[in-house]
Amino acid sequence: MKEVIYATFTGFLVGLLFAKLKLPIPAPPTLAGVMGIVGLFLGYILAIRLGWMR
Repeated sequence: MKEVIYATFTGFLVGLLFAKLKLPIPAPPTLAGVMGIVGLFLGYILAIRLGWMR
């Protein structure tokens, strides 16, 4: 759980930095895009659990 908190905090800080430097974020700027990434991750985890990855 500590990993998740660190990753979230680091991502938050990098997001602030990107905004300050007026750079585009290297992630989808919409909820639909973010959920697409979450779905991709969940599908990958499911494939591993089903034994499709060897």
